[in-house]
Amino acid sequence: MPDTPDILGAVLAADPARRVRAVGDLYRLLLHQEQVFPATAPAALVLACLLDDPRTLSEDRWECRAGRRSLRAELLNWLASFADIVRLDVEDGVGTAQELAAARAARPILHDRIADSCDDDDPLVREAALAATALLLADPALASSVPRYAPAVREVLALSTDSYYRWIARERLAAWGEDVTGLITAEEERRAALDRAGELAEDPFGGREQEQAIRWLEEQPEDTAAPERLGRRREDRTAPIPAALHEPAPEPPVAAAGSEAGYRGPWRIAREEERAEWTYTPYVGVGPLHFGMTLEEITRALGEGPTVSSYSHHGENQQLNYADFTESGIRALFHDGRLGCVAADALTGPQVRLDAAPLTGCAPSHVEDWLIHRTTRPGSLTYSVAGDPVFADLGLAIRSQRAGDVVLTRLLFLLHDWLDLWHTLPSEEWNCS
Repeated sequence: MPDTPDILGAVLAADPARRVRAVGDLYRLLLHQEQVFPATAPAALVLACLLDDPRTLSEDRWECRAGRRSLRAELLNWLASFADIVRLDVEDGVGTAQELAAARAARPILHDRIADSCDDDDPLVREAALAATALLLADPALASSVPRYAPAVREVLALSTDSYYRWIARERLAAWGEDVTGLITAEEERRAALDRAGELAEDPFGGREQEQAIRWLEEQPEDTAAPERLGRRREDRTAPIPAALHEPAPEPPVAAAGSEAGYRGPWRIAREEERAEWTYTPYVGVGPLHFGMTLEEITRALGEGPTVSSYSHHGENQQLNYADFTESGIRALFHDGRLGCVAADALTGPQVRLDAAPLTGCAPSHVEDWLIHRTTRPGSLTYSVAGDPVFADLGLAIRSQRAGDVVLTRLLFLLHDWLDLWHTLPSEEWNCS
């Protein structure tokens, strides 16, 4: 596991893969599970000092959010997450009193460092800076700055295509005593329209209405917010799906027992002792793989080369679509040469666990029922056109894979950009059954 100085040193590395990995490590190791640690506040101060470095203008895709943005914008997003978490209390498990005090003491300094970015020409930088600033202003010592930023929070942040930024605007403006009735109504209407269009788009008998809904959804700007933001423990934040409150939670899924020893038929299912044991962290990675890896990095992590690699050609350029690793039992799917989705083979793939429960090679309905009671956001569960459950807040989808007369779970572990399975998965993946 890298040390904090190594992570901070890699943030400005010349290698794009190292930069992406370093930013992911900042979330994984310094803001893990809504906590701050002794190194978190010093790291925040260092990152704020890096914002003026020209190297932060380089753009990439980052693990925790959809779409491309500059490193500067993503560092500001990390600082916004930091500012969001330090508003919690020791009783919320955010850290020790000493660690929380150190983190809160950094807020005025961070505010001064971030201020110039609130007027940046890059709209993604400007929005991220305003989000971080609005959350930092929860510090009583900065209360006098609220009138300066409140108009921009309403005019920029509240109208963002990013739902997390819009939530910050509503929550902060309300805390500052401003009327947010119109913003709440607009958000409810937005969600209702998206839900209605989503239902029509998935209705196979919708006819012209289905076509119009699909076209309307395609025209909507992408919501780049991370599906599950940090710091959601407060009562005023998104609540779990109400059904989970009164329906008893189902028993955890159970993996198929596997084929008899020595059986080598076409539908051979690996036994428990034959499967590698992997764990899954939503929107971070699965087993030894982290989203954003290159093919070479995956090969080194797995200790084997791909048996099949599929490329598509665009003029003189070729683009890697996916690579199969037969020995490990996984398919790695790529966008712009970076890992964005991992498919675990139902018959031979690793046993991937979420909170110790198996997900690979189980009855699909059992896994779906169990995950429904773990989702944390209303509307998180959707279905692909093929009827595959997709859990946005968990970053995974359940596909079915045949094993003789039964079907077992073939799990897809996804980045936000991949949640629309119909438009992101290659035809070979749809034909895998």
